[in-house]
Amino acid sequence: MADTPRSPRLSGAPLRNLARFARTRVGGVALQRILRAELRIDRLSALPDDLRGDLPLDTNAHPGRPPRSATSEGLPLPAGQTWAPTSATLTAAYRSGKASPRDVVRRAFAEAARLAALEPSVGPLSELAEEAAQAEAAASEQRWREGRPLGFFDGVPWAVKEQTSVRGLARRSGTAFVDPSPRAEDATAVARVRAGGAITLGATPMTEFGMTPNGANSKRSMPRNPHAVAHVAGGSSTGSGVAVATGLVPFALGCDGGGSIRIPAAINGVFGIKPTWGRVSRSGDSSSGSVAHLGPLACSTVDLAHALELLSGPDPNDPQTFAAPRREPGSFVAALSRGVRGMVIGVPDSEWADAAEPVQRAGRAALATLEKEGAVLVPVTLELAKYAAAIGYVVIASEARSLLRTEWRDHADEMGDDLQVSFSALDAFNALEYLDVCRLRAGLRRELARAFGTIDLLALPAAGSPAAKVSDTDMRTGFLDTKVIDALCRFMFLGNLSGLPALSAPVGCDAFGLPVGLQLVGDAWDEATVFAAAAHLERIGVAVPRRPRVTASLVD
Repeated sequence: MADTPRSPRLSGAPLRNLARFARTRVGGVALQRILRAELRIDRLSALPDDLRGDLPLDTNAHPGRPPRSATSEGLPLPAGQTWAPTSATLTAAYRSGKASPRDVVRRAFAEAARLAALEPSVGPLSELAEEAAQAEAAASEQRWREGRPLGFFDGVPWAVKEQTSVRGLARRSGTAFVDPSPRAEDATAVARVRAGGAITLGATPMTEFGMTPNGANSKRSMPRNPHAVAHVAGGSSTGSGVAVATGLVPFALGCDGGGSIRIPAAINGVFGIKPTWGRVSRSGDSSSGSVAHLGPLACSTVDLAHALELLSGPDPNDPQTFAAPRREPGSFVAALSRGVRGMVIGVPDSEWADAAEPVQRAGRAALATLEKEGAVLVPVTLELAKYAAAIGYVVIASEARSLLRTEWRDHADEMGDDLQVSFSALDAFNALEYLDVCRLRAGLRRELARAFGTIDLLALPAAGSPAAKVSDTDMRTGFLDTKVIDALCRFMFLGNLSGLPALSAPVGCDAFGLPVGLQLVGDAWDEATVFAAAAHLERIGVAVPRRPRVTASLVD
């Protein structure tokens, strides 16, 4: 796809002036014309009718074939990173008495404060749950002493994106004006992990309402990329990605509406999965609409699979979870030992051609290694895949503009300048355009279901390029850069629009040490196959989080 000339990056006073212009009637229309061209939205209306489906009647993920049955090779679990503790190494230390949950939690809060005090900041927590965490750590320590831990994560620290309710903390979704009162109850996802013994350190900062993937937010002190602090950490689950990447926590909770788990996972060099639509309850999370999924980021596939085990399951407070088929408990973790022999992986060459060279090189090398290990690589053609991002921009932005109608009416002046520009431009869309995009979305889902009739996985780049450079002004005021937006989101929306599970695995870095990710997309409800391939990459040393320049230390 030919590249469209891009507007220059705007931040500071120029962005502020653009926001004022955008909120005029003439300005909103003019800005939308520019964004349509630069994000390729203007190409959608010319697509042939046979690529469109009927208006979608549900948001369920549509499988390409009946559930797969795979024989496990009984391979050992991946060992995980060695430079920072995984959940397994922490709990082994608790079991032997070499470490205690209380000491680890105290150390975690001290390290979080140190990271936040750096210039520029790499602090991944926006609000602390220190008192509750210390009490939970003491209770966990007692359980370990008595030999009755609650499970895999007992005493393990984790963190939660600030759009998901944590008892005793605010749920502000990256804003300056949403009610700062402490929440009375945990979200379902948080309650399930807490019941497994994990200790919530606090909330992680995100971009405002999750509406930008770059990791900048003028309403927060946002962390930089720990591999190179002159670069962005991505978003919108920015703090969750940095918390895992620095080793402050082995796993964290994010939310993904257009790559917001997989983007920070890819450019910070960790694992992250957007599960199948309806796999994880959104009850207690501020996200709504038809594309946002909750899911974990983690330092290893073992942590990632165990986290999704806890997070998954039907919830009477979220009817979207009712569609999930019955699953054997522990099946995600069991899939880690399956291997890839005979696994058919579809590779759309036209999609790979649009990724930056370091992403192509590392991703294709990882796939070649899987082929040597017994996987079968086959070419696939997906006509609508290259338009998924443009479709996704219209869907997520239109839904957000509608769902945040009152906030825009009453608090527009309190929003960041970049968000003001985006929301002003959205007013120029009409209902017919949105509905036509929904038909293209239905066509994409149909196309993917056909592809998964003959393949087990789809291999795509994760973020289309490594983390972009950023200035102090960009981070302080927020910034608007359509080239950065499209590079981060280009390959992400396919998973959100279809509801299919999609995982980013850290498979290498560029010449400057910035991580890049490989994205593995599975059929509906088939996270197990995704885990099997990602775990094998980790097992053979291809997908392992590399130690960043800025790290936390939980144990001596």
